[in-house]
Amino acid sequence: MRKPIIAMILFLSLFSIPPVNAENNLLRSDTPHRHVVVPGDTLWGIASRFLNDPWRWPEIWGFNREQVKNPHRIYPGDIVILKRTPYGFRLSLEDNEDEVRTVKLSPKIRSELSDTAAIPSIPAAAIEPFLSQPLVIERDGLDNAPYILGSSDNRVVLSTGNTAYISGLPKDKGSTWQIFRPGKALKDPDQKDRILGYEATYLGNAKATALADVSTVIITRTTEEILNGDRLVPAPETLFNNYAPHAPDFPINGRIISVYGGVTEIGKGAIVTLNKGQMDGLEMGHVLAIFRKSQAKSLTGELVQLPEERTGLAFVFRVFDKISYALIVQSTHSIKILDAVKTP
Repeated sequence: MRKPIIAMILFLSLFSIPPVNAENNLLRSDTPHRHVVVPGDTLWGIASRFLNDPWRWPEIWGFNREQVKNPHRIYPGDIVILKRTPYGFRLSLEDNEDEVRTVKLSPKIRSELSDTAAIPSIPAAAIEPFLSQPLVIERDGLDNAPYILGSSDNRVVLSTGNTAYISGLPKDKGSTWQIFRPGKALKDPDQKDRILGYEATYLGNAKATALADVSTVIITRTTEEILNGDRLVPAPETLFNNYAPHAPDFPINGRIISVYGGVTEIGKGAIVTLNKGQMDGLEMGHVLAIFRKSQAKSLTGELVQLPEERTGLAFVFRVFDKISYALIVQSTHSIKILDAVKTP
């Protein structure tokens, strides 16, 4: 069962805060006075109704970084009300009894009939398959992992429903496994000799039915052909920590180094790999602006670097030491591999 999705209100403080400087152009010109939360809403989408830049909600909420990670929940049926006061903007949630209750800064949890009742920050379905795969490993990181010996009928290719026999499957790692094959090296485009890691190719899932010197598994899911010699890794628990979108409070200057699926043109909804990770300060929930670098020839034939043009936004949802994965949540122009990602 999926862990309960932790959700949070994205945008406005109820505490006495200075009025927002109009020069910041924070609120949209068509900001509604209220919004009724419906199933399918995301907090990114709700924030986009109120703010020109949805990730700037902490500026008028006043959260610190720890509170960002452990905020409120908001549910379908809640009515989000925007008010202006002499002290700035305030947000209230209207109860069903037509009373207005104040949203307090401290976390508030209500009883749920479903463990997924609270709305997510971004569309959960867009990233759930990627929360446990792909896998970033060190060089030869799968060499000692259990591997597929074959099947009793000598199949060359294994698929969903097939039985396979495994060498080296431990008895204390559970019964649910993922199947991988060593994949491409992820290189840093700014330091061409530097390899950031290796992206193991996810092939499918397997469930152990008998553990012995040679163990038995059933293939429960396949995304690509599974062959003898492919490696098994314990399946991690899928936990969608629904961090609020927020900009890093320090400069980030990275690049998109690959896109899931091997396409070259990238748009909204695509999953991309960045050459920055936990060692660079990135964390789940960070929003980065995407910029295109272009060149043009001068009349003398020299290449001239043109000013960078912002082309979209990326939401970081999975972070490794030197690499992270991000969902493209906004694209105004086509996005390409090697485009820059920066603090917005």
